[in-house]
Amino acid sequence: MTAPTHTVTNQVPPLVGHDVYSTDTVLTEAVARHADAARLPEISEELSRLGLAAGSAQAQQWGEEANTYSPVLRTHDRYGHRIDEVDFHPAWHRLLGHAVTAGLTDAWSRPDGHLRRAAGFLVWSQVEAGHGCPVSMTHAAVPALRTDPVLAAEWEPRLGSHVYDPRLVPAEEKPGALFGMGMTEKQGGSDVRANTTRAEPLAEEGAYALTGHKWFCSAPMSDGFLVLAQAPAGLTCFLLPRVLPDGTRNVFAIQRLKDKLGNRSNASSEVEFGGTWARRVGEEGRGVATIIEMVAATRLDCALGSAALMRQAVAQAVHHATHRGAFGGPLIDKPLMRNVLADLALESEAATTTALRLAAAYDTGTERERHFRRLAVAVTKFWVTKRCPVVAAEALECLGGNGYVEESGMPRIFRESPLNSVWEGSGNVQALDVLRVLQREPLAVEAFLSEVGLARGADHRLDAAVKDLLTELGDLEGVEARARRVVERMAMVLQGSLLVRFAPGEVADAYCASRLGGDWGSTFGTLPAGLDLAPLLTRATPAAP
Repeated sequence: MTAPTHTVTNQVPPLVGHDVYSTDTVLTEAVARHADAARLPEISEELSRLGLAAGSAQAQQWGEEANTYSPVLRTHDRYGHRIDEVDFHPAWHRLLGHAVTAGLTDAWSRPDGHLRRAAGFLVWSQVEAGHGCPVSMTHAAVPALRTDPVLAAEWEPRLGSHVYDPRLVPAEEKPGALFGMGMTEKQGGSDVRANTTRAEPLAEEGAYALTGHKWFCSAPMSDGFLVLAQAPAGLTCFLLPRVLPDGTRNVFAIQRLKDKLGNRSNASSEVEFGGTWARRVGEEGRGVATIIEMVAATRLDCALGSAALMRQAVAQAVHHATHRGAFGGPLIDKPLMRNVLADLALESEAATTTALRLAAAYDTGTERERHFRRLAVAVTKFWVTKRCPVVAAEALECLGGNGYVEESGMPRIFRESPLNSVWEGSGNVQALDVLRVLQREPLAVEAFLSEVGLARGADHRLDAAVKDLLTELGDLEGVEARARRVVERMAMVLQGSLLVRFAPGEVADAYCASRLGGDWGSTFGTLPAGLDLAPLLTRATPAAP
């Protein structure tokens, strides 16, 4: 029925039916930069298939449905038996199944595995972010398991499988498995050494009975979990299977699901252990050291997830401005709107470029790259996840009142945007971790500064910023109070170095002038005059149908 009052015009078509990967110039350039040239056609084809799926109307509907119909906890069956199961909407299983099938849990054994997996994670997370939690933890569990060759041989093929099987049955009966993680407790939060969950040795070698609780345990329907508990020799890492080999359920009492700001599709839970069977991973008393590489991998995924949210937010804003007319012409042609969009695009490009550089560092496998990752992951996780909420808010505003309406998809992006800054260590935790590295790991500092120094002499503003950073690093007396300032500067000189080396000159010029040269305001849309913004907007424009 057509209303007699007016004809609807000037409405923006949905951004749907496009290849999310192939139309992302920044991402495709990063993959081409770091991938082995002989494998690039295969990798590009793989990522393009995923990009087409991500841009489809079907996938976007899955994302909407998975967040509209949140998971439901069922503690007991109809007869009163404890079952501790979580029911998900079918859309959740479709999203998660597609992620697994696309190899987003399979990075550690494939050539260029981390690079192609990171690019895929960034692409598919633009559809829906919540299901990325079990994808990330499954991927990240591998290095922790490798501290025990027997466990690694048993579990790694399951975690890297491209087959999704949601059944709650013994893992050895499944073609693929997913992992979760439980570290934080009520009384400790990020201070995991304050954990009180007890681990008592059993007669079987390496087996323990756990008693205690976990305040945050995401993806409780996973097949296994890495958890921390206090063994006789101190805090230790354990593998806790959800179902025991004989088919009985392990003691895993889900007390409730968290009612979160965003991330509504994902079941974050509180769980209780009471004589729960678990297998030790690594040495007793070495729990943090055992799980640290898992934490590093999930922290990189936090940066990738935030980069994905930023890319989708900016793509929607640019798409809207391209198709929406106002004040006598397209919004995209208005000088002030161009400044806002270019500023947002610059932030998104820097995040994507940095995250993919770190993913590639895993594939290289050298000692230098390992040391570089040790510092750069914490620095990048701190900064990129902090930038995400302000990018999401500004991009939402570009759509005006329409952006504040659920149907636009922007509110879901906005609600999701603070999450990665909190998970896997908040901003202060990241900053303090960076301080520890600065004070105790000179090889990591050397590798980080060496990476930044590869752009030396290419831009005077970058050179000046590096000089100022070195002055800051030369005085670590009382540095904790200014730790965020130090880490922020480290992040921006790293991003500046990467853009100067790899991005078009107009992009690097805009970054160095605003972020490093001081000619920038306190909000987006305050890039200095005289910059050529057209390349930034062109690179950020998604292909519309």
